[in-house]
Amino acid sequence: MDQQVLKEQVAEAALERVAARHSDRLLLGIGTGTTAECFIRTLPAIRSRIEATVASSERSATLLEELGLPVMDLNSVGPLDVYVDGADEANAQLALIKGGGAALTREKIVAAASEEFICIADASKRVGVLGAFPLPVEVIPMARSHVARELAQLGGQPVWREETITDNGNLILDVHGLQISDPLDMETRINQMAGVVCNGLFARRPADVLLLGTPAGVELVTGSTLS
Repeated sequence: MDQQVLKEQVAEAALERVAARHSDRLLLGIGTGTTAECFIRTLPAIRSRIEATVASSERSATLLEELGLPVMDLNSVGPLDVYVDGADEANAQLALIKGGGAALTREKIVAAASEEFICIADASKRVGVLGAFPLPVEVIPMARSHVARELAQLGGQPVWREETITDNGNLILDVHGLQISDPLDMETRINQMAGVVCNGLFARRPADVLLLGTPAGVELVTGSTLS
């Protein structure tokens, strides 16, 4: 089945879940990437219920505004009801690798500020061990080479994503060749490196629910489901 169709299916399923499970005046966190954009395009259907959205990137904020949806700063709205975003990989505990779109730091902030995190993806993103997708790490520009050497000590091969500047004005190193059997430990170790702003492991704040698009339909997955 066409991957775009799968993305649209999980976006619709996420909209249904949000509409059924959350309050009439919704505070929504919105992710970044092509799957998240499919979800954004479903939101006019519940426009009257949306009090505010908080976007994890300038790109998503622009699309929300183009659709006439209210976009606010996280500092202005407090805790969010739900955060909906895609992922590059998801494991059995719903720990994720994210950041292919270079928005990982803001994504992690918005996810942390949300009561529920719904991850939407196609079935190819489900993996046994994280790391086949290169792990993005956002770094302060002056620390790029230093952090790259530190990441190499972990057994990975960091590659500077040239010509990419994050919305925070920083750089991205993509770490290839890692097999991440303990995502929580790896997330903590990388975040403690001087010069690292954030890394794309979402283990401390994993997804609560994973909606997987498959040729047989949308599969609702929890950590216990995948165990």
